[in-house]
Amino acid sequence: MDHFRTIYRTRADDYDTLVAREDFQGNLPQALAKIRPWAGLDVVELGAGTGRLTRLLAPAAASVVALDAAPAMLRVAHLGLGHSRHVAFAAADNAALPLRDAVADLAVAGWSLGHSVAWYPDAWRDVIGAALAEMRRVLRPGGMVIILETLGTGRETPAPPTDGLAAYYQWLEEAHGFQRAWLRTDYRFASLDEAERLTRFFFGDDLADRVRREGLTTLPECTGLWWA
Repeated sequence: MDHFRTIYRTRADDYDTLVAREDFQGNLPQALAKIRPWAGLDVVELGAGTGRLTRLLAPAAASVVALDAAPAMLRVAHLGLGHSRHVAFAAADNAALPLRDAVADLAVAGWSLGHSVAWYPDAWRDVIGAALAEMRRVLRPGGMVIILETLGTGRETPAPPTDGLAAYYQWLEEAHGFQRAWLRTDYRFASLDEAERLTRFFFGDDLADRVRREGLTTLPECTGLWWA
């Protein structure tokens, strides 16, 4: 099974600990608010994972429907949100959302669609295109799609980590009319041991070895935002 699919299925708690260290400077809420303030909006979130974005969006949104293909991730997300009456969770594939048409003002996919580039190297345009169609289907007139993807962990300046992701990002902009911005979402770890452990399980040995070698308890990261 694919490395990331295995993590999402079996190591949701470790993943949640990792992303809790991300964006320690709090840049992401400000960047999202510049694109589309979400206070009072109905939000649909694809690839919600353990609820990192859900926890950011929920306090101001009128409602959030958090969707993910991995029940283990949603379990952690649900625990993190408690019993918020205006937040609902459901297991769902990005290309088949269990929602009616025109139920949301904002559809968000954070670090989710890009996995299809590696999982479906010959068909990612069709797979991601189906997810985009679903995001647009559930939006009301005037609604917005926002996509977040990596522009490099361990990098201080933005660049797609792979040629496949570069092609995907270009496709979003040229074929689907998305605008683009980027921000820093650096990690701040409690200790060097924690930094090495968490980066090794998710990002792999090369980055973890660099973290240990350079003593990186703060790890730079660039994140891209696309919206249309």
